[in-house]
Amino acid sequence: MVPKKQATARPDKPAAHRLVIQVNQNDPAVMNLALNNATNVLEYYRKKGEEADVEIVAFGPGLHMLRKDTTPVADRIHAMNELAFPSRIRFAACGVTREGMEKKEGKPLELLSEASMVPSGVVHMMELQEKGWSYVRP
Repeated sequence: MVPKKQATARPDKPAAHRLVIQVNQNDPAVMNLALNNATNVLEYYRKKGEEADVEIVAFGPGLHMLRKDTTPVADRIHAMNELAFPSRIRFAACGVTREGMEKKEGKPLELLSEASMVPSGVVHMMELQEKGWSYVRP
């Protein structure tokens, strides 16, 4: 079995097609729509023989998408890395939101293994757009 990091690794050259998708609602329909959007983009470019980078950024109530204890879409997220290859999909969790939720709930939050932390979800999306990434809000 190949570790995920190796299975999805490719040269650091960015894909020609880059999309950031925002999830800021604790709504399974919105979360599934974001995953559908990502899947559609990845499949579209795969059929064309092109690669794409997709990043889903969860912040505010949308962070529940990436929380181990509250996500309604864990199975789909777990399957996304294999679906994306050789393109890339990433899931970014907002550090500001996580800190606020931990303070409010009085306990540390565990995220899905596919999630990576960014200091601020909104700032992360802004910086990706400044680098030429397209933006979608489902």
